[in-house]
Amino acid sequence: MTGLFLLLIGFLSGGYGVIVGAGGGFVFVPALLIFLNLSPQMAAGTGLAVVLINALSGVFGYVRQNRIDYKVGITLSIGAVPGTFIGVWLVQFSNSQSFYWIFALMLFTLGVFLLLKNPSANDNNSEKAETAATMDNETFEKKKVSPKLNTVCLLLIGVLLGVVSNYFGIGGGWLLVPVLIYIFRVMPHYATATSIFSLCLYSTVGVVTHIYYGNINWMVVLWGGLGVIFGAQLGVYLSNKISGKLIIQMLSILLIGVGIKLFFSY
Repeated sequence: MTGLFLLLIGFLSGGYGVIVGAGGGFVFVPALLIFLNLSPQMAAGTGLAVVLINALSGVFGYVRQNRIDYKVGITLSIGAVPGTFIGVWLVQFSNSQSFYWIFALMLFTLGVFLLLKNPSANDNNSEKAETAATMDNETFEKKKVSPKLNTVCLLLIGVLLGVVSNYFGIGGGWLLVPVLIYIFRVMPHYATATSIFSLCLYSTVGVVTHIYYGNINWMVVLWGGLGVIFGAQLGVYLSNKISGKLIIQMLSILLIGVGIKLFFSY
C-alpha cells in the first residue's frame, strides 16, 4: 500500500511539477514528511532524487516543443553548483522543528505573493507564449521575446537555487519560475520549460552529494520515480493547453496549501 501511495503521489506531483516548472518536489517532500515521517535529511535527499527523475522525464517533452532557453538554464546551473554543496551541508545540522517551520513559512509566503501579484503585466506575455507554443522552430526563433538576462544576476540566483533546492530537497523551480516571470519578464511557458532544464543539471550534483551523506531511501525513489516519469509526460502535454495566468495561480494555491499543512503537522 505504501508503494501504491508513493506511485500515486509521484504521478500527481510529477504532472503538476512539470506544468508549473517546479519539478514536483514541493508536493512529494511534504508527503514524505507528513505521511512517512522521514527525517528532514532523508526527505530532502530522497525528494531531490525523485525531482531529478521528474525533471529528466519532463525536459525531453519540452525539448521537442522548443521552449527551453539553454543559455539561461546553463548559466543558472553553473551558479547553483556551489549552492548545492552549501544546501546539503546545512541540512545535516537541521532539527525537525526548524526544518518544518522554515519550509512552511517559505512556501506560504511565496504562494501568497504569487496569488496577490497583479497578473495584468504578464497577460500580454502569456498570450504570446500560448501562440508561440504552437509555432514551428523557425518561426519561434524569430518571434521569441525572451529578454537578455544579466549573467551575474543569473549566477547569483543560481547559487540561491542550489542552496534551497538541496536544503529542502524540492528543487528550485518554485522560486525560479516567479523570478523569471516577474523580474525578467520571461513568458510563463518558457520560464517553466527553462526551469525544468536547469533543474536537471544542478539537481544531479545535489543527488550525488546526498548519496555521499546517505540521505536517500531508494525504495521510495523507485516507487515515486515510476510515478513522476508518467506524470511528467502528462504535464508536458497539458502545459500547452493551460494559460500562463492559470499556471501561476495553480502554483500559488498549491504552495499556500502545502505551507499551511506543514506548519500544523509538527
